[in-house]
Amino acid sequence: MLKVVNLRRNINSDGGGRGMKTIQTAILDFGCRIAQEVEARALLMYADSASELPLCEDTLPGFDLILVTKDNAIPERFEGVCIILNVPNVNLTRVGQIKIAITKGIAIGLFKKGDKVVCLSGVPKFGYVDSIFVIDVGREFEILTSEHLVDLTEKVYPEVFGAILNLSIELAAQGREGRKVGTSFIIGDHDRVLQLSRQMIINPFMGYSEAERNVLNPELKETLKEFSAIDGAFVIKEDGTIVTAGRHLSAALESKDFPQGLGSRHIAAAGITDITNATAIVLSESTGNVSIFKNGKIFVTIEKPVD
Repeated sequence: MLKVVNLRRNINSDGGGRGMKTIQTAILDFGCRIAQEVEARALLMYADSASELPLCEDTLPGFDLILVTKDNAIPERFEGVCIILNVPNVNLTRVGQIKIAITKGIAIGLFKKGDKVVCLSGVPKFGYVDSIFVIDVGREFEILTSEHLVDLTEKVYPEVFGAILNLSIELAAQGREGRKVGTSFIIGDHDRVLQLSRQMIINPFMGYSEAERNVLNPELKETLKEFSAIDGAFVIKEDGTIVTAGRHLSAALESKDFPQGLGSRHIAAAGITDITNATAIVLSESTGNVSIFKNGKIFVTIEKPVD
């Protein structure tokens, strides 16, 4: 169990690195106080900055502590008393860090409409927290593009959604063999999706067992990255089994409300999710942004990771 501890530090007392460390301590302290003041559902931050969090084992502070980790490592004192969210090991902007964490939290049922989440963030290469975001889930349009909070993982295993989102972010950051790639992952309602699409190439996953072609199989990760260069979409069952790749989606959405400047891959993803129960995760080759579509609308766009 945890409680907030009041730390009285003089922010201006030190200079250089020590001064910045003291500022971080103050921000962590203020973040905890704000979470209590607004009756937040949770305090969310990256685990590599949590060692200085002014919390101690005693009594619950009234909010959950959610640590975002890239390697499953968390400070020892928080083992068993916090919720863990795993994200890919790439450098995201401050807002990008929050977007992926909030999106994954919604997908696994941690957050619902009306929840307030206090998020602490910073620039990874600098190694300290410098920003506080107070997110009202379902109303924060800078974070979530859609005005309606939807069930991203309706009839889809949350861990499958999370694995594909992580893979898409990694592809956005790394590309494939030094080249940018763009691709789409259509998850769930696969029978209906197949009816509304056509095969562009011979199915590269044909003849393999479901275990061998499941996105939760770590041995498949590099194969997925390799096939991401193929034109067309991946079609994936709700349990993570890949049905096919190189699929042309025939359902295009024509809507005046659809954001301008997006290409055919995004239009197709919007269209297929508008008339099926599928969720689409789309990586843009031109921008490196990752967009999530549900019910014909962009739910969130996560900007390309930074170098």
